Amino acid sequence: MVDAAFLALSVITIGSAIAALEFRSLIYGSMALMGTLGGIAGFFLLLDSPFIAMFQIAVYVGSIAVLILFTVMLVKRELIFKKIEDPRRKFAGIGLMLILMVGLGSIILDSGLRTIQTNEPAVDFRDIGKDFLTYYWPALILMALILAGAVTGALVLARREDIEDEQRIN
Repeated sequence: MVDAAFLALSVITIGSAIAALEFRSLIYGSMALMGTLGGIAGFFLLLDSPFIAMFQIAVYVGSIAVLILFTVMLVKRELIFKKIEDPRRKFAGIGLMLILMVGLGSIILDSGLRTIQTNEPAVDFRDIGKDFLTYYWPALILMALILAGAVTGALVLARREDIEDEQRIN
């Protein structure tokens, strides 16, 4: 059962990652990115780490991807699609990625890293949750306020540009 769930999550995550890269529409691409991040949260659930899975959904899917989606929706289309793509750049990117993967793989394999056996107890994630709620709550609230202020500022700037465009037309 777990193998079937892993394979299904793998197909969904990899498929939505490829879709996020290949969609021409930025809206659909950012929604596919949300699917990719949700699939990664599913992997954490399979690893029996529900705290990290919910953190992944709350932070990445709930905040970062939604912020990207708002930004894409607020940016004018003319500013996004002015650049004409060169098809040769795609092949150069694929080649550079393969060179980078082979180089990093050889460095990791030649590094001699081995699993270290320790007698220390495993980390209790409940302690991390308690620390978030007791010591780090001001930073979390400040981050939420900064993100909300950024989205509000983007809305004000986008509205101001729309009003200026309407005045130029009239």
